[in-house]
Amino acid sequence: MKTDTAIQSNIDALTALNSDYIHSVQHSDVQRFDEILAEDFLCSNPDGSLVDKNQFLAQTARPVMISGLSVEDVRVRILGDIAIIHARTSYITADGAQRNGRYTDVWAHRNGKWLAVSAHVTR
Repeated sequence: MKTDTAIQSNIDALTALNSDYIHSVQHSDVQRFDEILAEDFLCSNPDGSLVDKNQFLAQTARPVMISGLSVEDVRVRILGDIAIIHARTSYITADGAQRNGRYTDVWAHRNGKWLAVSAHVTR
């Protein structure tokens, strides 16, 4: 059984990775995504498409059409070597409209580090 210190350490690591993930979305940071996404990563996009890691990185490299991306109501749940992060987003569209969404990311602890294996985004 993991100690409270180990659990908090994992929560802290996942919280930092979640911040990196959101920052990478807003700033098209393909390099950071390449580091934190598992090779078998899959993402369900708001339009209903399902993309793999390479397709997601290509999508990330395109110019960002939103600004002011922020997250709230972040919930980190650790279930053994799997973690699920749920959160709400808010952002401004290219035409200046305020929008909100949600995402659920699944992380797996592999070879001593957390990697994102799945993402589901709604807007």
